[in-house]
Amino acid sequence: MANTKSAIKNARKARRRMLRNKAVMTRLKTLRAKLQAAEKSGDAAAAKSVAIAYVSAVDRAARHGVVHANAAAHVKAHTAKLVFAK
Repeated sequence: MANTKSAIKNARKARRRMLRNKAVMTRLKTLRAKLQAAEKSGDAAAAKSVAIAYVSAVDRAARHGVVHANAAAHVKAHTAKLVFAK
């Protein structure tokens, strides 16, 4: 347990950030699963719309520091190759 005022505040901040980051990561996982399901079903229009939402969410997460910028670039390139190349 934190002993000083600043350590107590930092623990509060860390918990808030962890909860926010967890929500963002869960959203990304959900969108990735939707993208994979749309890709398996063969519905190109649905896959494209989900891919756009997924790439947008990944960009937003990278901008806020939840996901590393290079990891976001990797995901975007993979998604583009998977969906938009067809």
